[in-house]
Amino acid sequence: MDSPVDYAGPAACGGPFARLTLNSPHNRNALSSTLVSQLHQGLSAAEADPAVRLVVLGHTGGTFCAGADLSEAGGGGGDPYRMAVARAREMTALLRAIVESPLPVIGAINGHVRAGGFGLVGACDMVVAGPDSTFALTEARIGVAPAIISLTLLPKLSPRAAARYYLTGEKFGAREAADIGLITMAADDVDAAVAALVADVGRGSPQGLAASKALTTAAVLDGFDRDAQRLTEESARLFVSDEAREGMLAFLQKRPPRWVQPATMRAAD
Repeated sequence: MDSPVDYAGPAACGGPFARLTLNSPHNRNALSSTLVSQLHQGLSAAEADPAVRLVVLGHTGGTFCAGADLSEAGGGGGDPYRMAVARAREMTALLRAIVESPLPVIGAINGHVRAGGFGLVGACDMVVAGPDSTFALTEARIGVAPAIISLTLLPKLSPRAAARYYLTGEKFGAREAADIGLITMAADDVDAAVAALVADVGRGSPQGLAASKALTTAAVLDGFDRDAQRLTEESARLFVSDEAREGMLAFLQKRPPRWVQPATMRAAD
């Protein structure tokens, strides 16, 4: 099986940047423990290379990231809550690593983003999304909530937009994502737009870029210090609840969960 995250350094990229590519299209780049670990390792490799000035985070396939790997959520023979806490801590650590990295991180998206994938989008310093991009925070529909990813999302989104999309789970496109602050820009040509940003950022010195990024992320990191432990525990509690088990099973079985009434289904069509 191919690695779920591909790493390319400056020599392969043809410039002073590294490229991290989510490459697990068979499960829509879901946030498996392996993918989360390898993404963290790739970021560390970029930081250790003095030739790297910034990182581009992209994807293969038609989905940037589908969120949590629900096939892992019910697996294993240990205590479900402890396992859920461990997975939540892995994700929290990854998001924090992206935010506090001295390297600017640019997201390059032209595909679907769902649930936990929003956390990666929010952690990036800049994000370009193309015309094939769609976004939906679907956690409430399976009995959980966007708890951990709120650490990177809520500082970016307007309060009205956060309430709307957290609660409805409705889909929206790249233009709306730019309007509400989720991404930096919507572009017809993602590669060209990202290349322009890379060229501009690449003119900055390592010290200047690191110090400038730190100014923009200080409040986000304060939120991690204040809320990460509480949200990690809340995420784990929700994931092992009866409602979440029903919601995840319904999702995997491609049927509505038991709390969805026929009238609600018709209204959502």
